[in-house]
Amino acid sequence: MAPPQINSAADQAKLQLMQEMEVKTMSDLYYRMANACHKKCIPSRYPEPELGKGEIVCIDHCVAKFLHIHERIGKNLLTVYMPQEVKNDAS
Repeated sequence: MAPPQINSAADQAKLQLMQEMEVKTMSDLYYRMANACHKKCIPSRYPEPELGKGEIVCIDHCVAKFLHIHERIGKNLLTVYMPQEVKNDAS
C-alpha cells in the first residue's frame, strides 16, 4: 500500500505529530510490559545467570497477553473515535 499523499504543511505537521505520538506510545508500552513481566516472572534474587525454562515461558505468556490487550484496546478506540472523526471531517 502506497503512503498517502501529503498536500500541505499542516498535513505534514499532523503526520509528524502522529508519528511522534506512535513512537512515544510504543516506547511506553514496551517499558510497562518489560517492568510488569519482569516483576511477575523473574525473582528479585537471580539464582542463575540465565533465564530458566519456567521464566521464559512466563515471560512469553506475559508479553503475549500485553500485546493482545494492547491490540484489543486499539481496535476499541478506533471504533469509538473514527466515527467522530468522520463527522468532524464532514463538517
